[in-house]
Amino acid sequence: MRSIWNGAISFGLVSIPIKLVNATESRSVSFRQIHTEDGGRVRYKKVCELDGEEVAQAEIGKAYEDTDGTMIPITDEDLAALPLPTAKTIEIVAFVPTGEIDPLQMDAAYYLSANGVPAAKPYTLLREALKRSDKVALAKYALRGRERLGMLRVVDDVIAMHGLLWPDEIRAPEGVAPETPVTVRDAELDLADALMATLGEVDINTLHDDYRTAVEEMIAAKAEGGEGVEPPAPGEEGGGGQVIDLMAALESSVRAAREARGETAGQAGADEVAEVTPLKPRATRTGGTTTRTGGTARTGGTTRTGGTARAGGTARTPKATDAKKSTSRTAAEKAAAPARKSTSTAGTAAKQAASTSASAKKDATKATTAKTGAVGKTTAKKTAAKKTAAKTAAKKATPRKRSA
Repeated sequence: MRSIWNGAISFGLVSIPIKLVNATESRSVSFRQIHTEDGGRVRYKKVCELDGEEVAQAEIGKAYEDTDGTMIPITDEDLAALPLPTAKTIEIVAFVPTGEIDPLQMDAAYYLSANGVPAAKPYTLLREALKRSDKVALAKYALRGRERLGMLRVVDDVIAMHGLLWPDEIRAPEGVAPETPVTVRDAELDLADALMATLGEVDINTLHDDYRTAVEEMIAAKAEGGEGVEPPAPGEEGGGGQVIDLMAALESSVRAAREARGETAGQAGADEVAEVTPLKPRATRTGGTTTRTGGTARTGGTTRTGGTARAGGTARTPKATDAKKSTSRTAAEKAAAPARKSTSTAGTAAKQAASTSASAKKDATKATTAKTGAVGKTTAKKTAAKKTAAKTAAKKATPRKRSA
């Protein structure tokens, strides 16, 4: 590739000789102006407005037009005398994260090629430093008679430079956004998200200019003596009309995008509905009885305990009486109840043991109380007997008075 500019990269005190090469090219089809009557080519002639004569390229210079229309001549020598340090140097001024560069500033792109063998080492150093830092370099350079702003980044094993517009060259988007207040519903946003997900990602290398291809085919057809291509039928062109039903348009867009990807309506519906897989029942064995979670409780036979336990049916038991302990349970109740962990049996046994222990303690307390009451009664009788004997002895010892 032919270089369009030679200079150096100024990286602190490091100078890297480089050549500037265009990284992009225009593939658009260009046309010439012709005279429609005879097909002759129409060329531009540079004519002086004062004498009306055509001027050769060597006699053409530069000038700045003042506000009053006065032309101020500017020579190449005048421009060369300006103190422009970036005339032949790409001067790096900072390293910043890529996200700080506004895409609106992006302009033309160039490849920077190391100019000569001595430039290979510092060129590689800068390239690897950019890779490891995950940053881009902001630089100033001069090209085609003006100083410009650039961004250096690594593409494969090459340093690329993107021309950037100066910040004051970016116009503020005043009066561009819709002025009418609009409310977007959640359902519309959901459909927009579905359309974005359906379109998905794309390999940018597979995209191409369809219009240029059509123009080339039309030129080839006319060159062979044909009439070109037929115009599209009415309704085939993309419409710029007003959207009446936004929801319907979004739904149709999602459906069309899925059909373009080869998805059928059934597949689309399957993607939207969550798949539910039923769990298999787990069997738990406790004392010879098999219980299935979420299913029918089955026992190996019929157990009768004051009633009838029916396998897979309803277990019937008589009402509990005061004579029976609360700890007695029938096998039918166990079969009808949901499956319990083995630890629940141990817990029940512990509760029964605790209940029995509490009853025993209560009985022992009653017996002790009764015994204590009996002892108390015996002691009271003895005391009363002693008091009676004492009264009797006192009466005998007292002399009786004789009457006169």
